[in-house]
Amino acid sequence: MLNVKEEKKTATSDVSVIAQMLQHNHEQVLFCNDKDTGLKAIIAIHNTTLGPALGGTRMWNYATEAEAFNDVLRLSRGMTYKAAASGLNLGGGKAVIIGDSTKIKNEALLRRFGKFVNSLGGKYITAEDVAMNSKDMEYIHMETKHVTGLPELLGGGGDPSPVTAYGVYLSMKASAKERWGSDSLKGKKVVVQGVGHVGENLVKHLTEEGAKVTITDINQDRVKAIAKQYNTEVTDGDKLFDLDMDVYAPCALGATVNDNALSRLKCTIICGAANNQLADETVHGEIVMKKGILYAPDFVVNAGGLINVYNELHGYNRERAMKQAESIYDTVAKVYQIAKSENIPTYIAANRMAEQRIAAIGKVKLSF
Repeated sequence: MLNVKEEKKTATSDVSVIAQMLQHNHEQVLFCNDKDTGLKAIIAIHNTTLGPALGGTRMWNYATEAEAFNDVLRLSRGMTYKAAASGLNLGGGKAVIIGDSTKIKNEALLRRFGKFVNSLGGKYITAEDVAMNSKDMEYIHMETKHVTGLPELLGGGGDPSPVTAYGVYLSMKASAKERWGSDSLKGKKVVVQGVGHVGENLVKHLTEEGAKVTITDINQDRVKAIAKQYNTEVTDGDKLFDLDMDVYAPCALGATVNDNALSRLKCTIICGAANNQLADETVHGEIVMKKGILYAPDFVVNAGGLINVYNELHGYNRERAMKQAESIYDTVAKVYQIAKSENIPTYIAANRMAEQRIAAIGKVKLSF
């Protein structure tokens, strides 16, 4: 994962595209432009040693194209590690569409994007991500078969958030087992930051087990509705870092585990669904270890979504996807075992586990 210093460097215009790809050995980047639909997109393929690169498409109104490029490189690399650590036969890729989804997203734009995906011949398989949904995948599917996250009526898995949330919940239980000797979350104080589809499903699991849950989100109407439905407490934005809690569960945007948060955060475990939770992996990964906070590496924790869409490639079955997601519990436990035995931060243990699998399979299998 890129740290803050690397992100600043890669966002500068004087660093060439190839140089940025070389930094983490990306295989291929496709820049997509279509004047008629207004499409501007980037598809990044990081590594295909284990199989075709599968990763979602997010639509975001990036401030600059350099920012979008940096994001797609960072996210695609993360997908490689997520697939490898989860034992899936997939590589890592990601796509970003530049623009405000509320203003320019439409059938024509998405179908044009689908043609670009199709031009890669299956080396990249897309899925939904931020500001995208299963209906959008349906439009993309009209132009390519290399898409997952389709509606159930089209043989897809539909909304992957229940499987993602289940994996996060199991990761939290594995973390509780490591820290307290029991994986019960009953009575534990958990703060969930971000109650979108994944966050809400996580809250459901936690409250059913008897955890004491506090929630926060920028969407106040959604916060009120979920708090009422699941009988949770509510906190406002940045104030969450001053709360007394057992578990901090970031389930919104990344980089919330930063200098400001760690100077105030009162928790024993960090375990959530958000990508790239550590603002600077090398700096904040060390800090959480020194502070005695058990950090569950995000790309292991949130692998349920990838597991769900992976199952679409073999004829989707929700029960099978949920069963496969149960392996996340053991994967998280293995990360903790490696980190403890080698006295290294958990993010390094997770990275190492993924890299070792890629290296081992790479010796017996050509790239896709």
